[in-house]
Order: sequence, then structure tokens, then C-alpha cells
Amino acid sequence: MLKTSDLVEAHLYTNEDDVVRDALRHRMRARPDLRIQLALHRYQSGQVSLARAASLAGVSWAQMREILMERGIQPDLGPESLVEAEAEVQALRDHFGSGA
Repeated sequence: MLKTSDLVEAHLYTNEDDVVRDALRHRMRARPDLRIQLALHRYQSGQVSLARAASLAGVSWAQMREILMERGIQPDLGPESLVEAEAEVQALRDHFGSGA
């Protein structure tokens, strides 16, 4: 059975982490469904934005929004009113210490 250490010993990779990273990258390319599942997980857990999730999944922003809605996940599309948007801007200013 092939082991990651075999590839390192054959000087095909510098270390075992590189072997694993390369294998994962190829697996994700071969399985678009896995890319979408990972993007959904990261989006739902708040790790990435909708745009970043779309990029991870290899689809457009609009396609990612559709995928979310098809799976019963309400996309967070930002503030729903000007008052909410202004509150977010103020919270960011407060957080970063900018009075401007």
C-alpha cells in the first residue's frame, strides 16, 4: 500500500504535508460536490462570506445563492434597511476606532 512517506522518500515531495495538500487539491478538483459541501459548511459556520463561498465552490455568486436557497439556507445578504446599514457602519467605526 502506498504511503505518503514513500512519495517523500522518492523525492517527489518535500514532506508529507505537501503530499496531503496535493492529494486534497486534486480530490476537490475531481469532486465539485465536495467543494460545494465545504463551501456550504464554511458559509453556515460564519467562516466565509457568500462571495468567498461561491469562489470556494467554483460557482458564481448568483449560483451559490441559489444553492443555499435550494438547501433551505437563507443567504445573509446584508442589512435590510438604511438604518441597519448605518448601524453596521457605526459599529465598524467604533470597533476600529475611526471617528470619520
